Amino acid sequence: MNKIITRRRFVGLSVATGATILAGGKILGSLSAPGTATNPVFKIGGDLEVNRLGFGAMRLTGEGVWGWPPERANAVKVLKRAAELGVNLIDTADAYGPETDELLIAEALHPYPKGLVIATKGGSTRPGPSQWVPNGHPDYLKGCVDKSLKRLQLDRIDLYQLHRVDPKVPMEESLGALKEMQSAGKIRHVGLSEVSTSEIERARKVLPIVSIQNRYNINDRKWEKELDYCEKENLGFLPWFPVGGGRGVKSTTLDAVAKAHNASVYQVALAWLLQRSPIMVPIPGTSNVQHLEDNVAAAKLKLTPEEWEALAA
Repeated sequence: MNKIITRRRFVGLSVATGATILAGGKILGSLSAPGTATNPVFKIGGDLEVNRLGFGAMRLTGEGVWGWPPERANAVKVLKRAAELGVNLIDTADAYGPETDELLIAEALHPYPKGLVIATKGGSTRPGPSQWVPNGHPDYLKGCVDKSLKRLQLDRIDLYQLHRVDPKVPMEESLGALKEMQSAGKIRHVGLSEVSTSEIERARKVLPIVSIQNRYNINDRKWEKELDYCEKENLGFLPWFPVGGGRGVKSTTLDAVAKAHNASVYQVALAWLLQRSPIMVPIPGTSNVQHLEDNVAAAKLKLTPEEWEALAA
């Protein structure tokens, strides 16, 4: 087993190194052997270099991803701490709140630190708490982009993602609207969320796609084929619920490896993802500063090949 790393040591590493905890290193080529990825950064679209542990801001909203958080000052504190720890990819969406999540990010971090990438999404409406209804109509999406730019106080969104494919609207029409916004200089890169390989290939016939955001974690590998496709094509893969969301992640092997490293199962689950593929960019979310520090510190945990394989089984 690896040298034991205590929880205190984990957090200490992240605090001591600050913005450089995930910096440096070289990007590996595609089709690396699973479990061998060691690069701390990835270039989304070939030019947006991000540290490979991002932050998902959805949990900073109210219950049911609805409204303002009960402690707005705490949400601002978490965002500021993420930037201090070297997190330079923050994922959000206009549907989170709705709108409040983007407003919180601007409140906490604008004017933005150099190199910070804010990835947002459009195409999912919110009739009420815990309710999600896709809307991929071109005019609606173009309006979403303009409104997100205003809330985030940006001239251009670095990564804009189609939140969901609307079954009532041909994907080509939805993406055609985003292509227009990209041509107008309002979007730098375009990504997709919760899509199959065939849908990714269809989308790439309309415009360049640089990233995919599908649910994926050590217990939920439904989109394994899509991850392999992204690695082959050097597309960023941003797994949402990387530590299982409200269900968490569980297995006796996970417990054993975590115990051996004196780490939490969540830290081990994140370390497993980071070693799974060089194009993997987990975006764990939390509304707790301590949990945030623990998550970021997981980048320093290195699993042995035997541990990684046991967890992958």
